[in-house]
Amino acid sequence: MARLPLNDLAAFAAVARTQSFTAAAAEFGVSPSALSHAMRGLEERLGVRLLARSTRSVAATEAGLALLDRLSPALAEIESGLEDLADWRDSPEGVVRITTFHWIASTYLARALPAFLMAHPGITVQVTVDDGFQDIVSGGFDAGVRFGDDVEKDMIAVRLGPPMRHVVVATPDYWARHGRPEHPRDLRDHDCVSYHQISGGTIAPWEFERKGRTLRQRVTGQLVCNSSDLALALVRTGACVSLHMEEDVADDIAAGRLETVLDDWTEPFAGLALYHPSRRQTPPALRALIDFLKV
Repeated sequence: MARLPLNDLAAFAAVARTQSFTAAAAEFGVSPSALSHAMRGLEERLGVRLLARSTRSVAATEAGLALLDRLSPALAEIESGLEDLADWRDSPEGVVRITTFHWIASTYLARALPAFLMAHPGITVQVTVDDGFQDIVSGGFDAGVRFGDDVEKDMIAVRLGPPMRHVVVATPDYWARHGRPEHPRDLRDHDCVSYHQISGGTIAPWEFERKGRTLRQRVTGQLVCNSSDLALALVRTGACVSLHMEEDVADDIAAGRLETVLDDWTEPFAGLALYHPSRRQTPPALRALIDFLKV
């Protein structure tokens, strides 16, 4: 049998892993149609069907799964060998693929990444913003950045900052007109901003904690959104109550434009963490990013 191009085998593994020509094509920098054509050529050369296609999905056949089981460790070894070459370079190079959600991307990463990229011109950071929880392994990501409490236990987590806190805020005028809640359940009598999750389309309850007891309180109001910026703009007008990261409203609180309530129910929680799968060796580009960001 003629030797097969390694790129075609690696591309097949990506398609089988992601179950998507679009996602795999993005990893290789080609179009989905070009990748699909390459996979048909690979199947013709091998004389066996590797992928089952439909109008909306793609998945490995039984033969494809058998090939993937053999390919995956071999490709991982090749990748590891190439990463080892970084020891011979003056500075790390490569692409770091990260998944995170909007608030972290627009605040923490927006502040931290410019200096990192300037210090490491050979590294490209590819950030995918998704308010749902991505499986970083099946999604082809090197790492994720989330709140520390949300990181799965089988991941290696690196703390990126101090504990953080949510606060419930409204204008002094709003509290004067509607009264101050003394318990999270009292929020049912207030016009609160509800946050809907993009991935599942569900309305997220507000989460509170007091002396180790967690309470999830569902709230209602005239605004339902997935934008903390929009919520904050509305709450500053005195129209409603909202839940925000404390650092987002620190200036408003200091100036007296907003006031917090239920402070004894909004205890600090684990701050941000970068997490990645356990590997024999962390890729040099990812290691450089971790060393730059960690506290």
